[in-house]
Formats: sequence, structure tokens, C-alpha cells
Amino acid sequence: MKHTDTKQPIIRRLKILEGQVRGLQDMVSKGVYCIDIITQTSAVKQGLSHVEDLLMEGHLGTCVLNQMKTGQAEQAKKEILKVYKLKRK
Repeated sequence: MKHTDTKQPIIRRLKILEGQVRGLQDMVSKGVYCIDIITQTSAVKQGLSHVEDLLMEGHLGTCVLNQMKTGQAEQAKKEILKVYKLKRK
């Protein structure tokens, strides 16, 4: 990852997610009410989605943009399509 402007927010968010997953493990171990656990798993999924968005935005704004500027339009197109397909999953 070459774009340092998003690196720290991504690392911070991943550390928060790590704590949330540990919390989920604890909730399951303690037999917490299922709906409460599901609520937390939803929060983790949203957090991962946010990390994914930041990574893709950075990739498109740096790597793909540089490819287009340096005459590698075909490679840039492949990268854009790959990102699009990954995001749809």
C-alpha cells in the first residue's frame, strides 16, 4: 500500500475491528443473547466494508490513475473491473 494518507485510518479501523471480534468471541463464550451477537457481527461487517472502501478508493486514486497517466490504459481497465467485481461479492 503506497498511499500513506489512508494507511493510518485503515490500521486504526482494523485494530478496532480486532477488538470487536475478540468481544464477539467473549459474547459467544458467555452465552450472550443471539440478537445482541448478531448486532455486533453486523457492526464488524460494516467496519470491514469501510476498510475495503478506503483501500479500493486509494487503489483507484493512485495505482490505477498512474497506470492511465503512463499509457497503461488496458491494465487500468483490468484493475477497475477487478475492483468492481470484488466489491459486488
